[in-house]
Amino acid sequence: MTNEDFESLKRGLAEVDAYKSGAREGYVIHEPVDVKAIRAATKKTQQAFASTYHLPIGTVRDWEQGRRNPDAPARVLLSMIKTDPAAVERLLEKAS
Repeated sequence: MTNEDFESLKRGLAEVDAYKSGAREGYVIHEPVDVKAIRAATKKTQQAFASTYHLPIGTVRDWEQGRRNPDAPARVLLSMIKTDPAAVERLLEKAS
């Protein structure tokens, strides 16, 4: 380990300490996404939800079971589906 590596670790630990003490500026907080609730609101099965929104079924299952978390683009898509699923479906149909 180089001195630079060690200093980087120290800075990282100091940032964790600052965050735990209440500092929030400069940090991005990702709230959990309840994919199962979003899907349930669309009244679709996992398979139908995945097919409708062009998502791999395994990914939907992994999200719902907490094995994986949606990445940034998926979070945007899920947010759009939560807000107006019919509009997302129409846009996807146009894009196909």
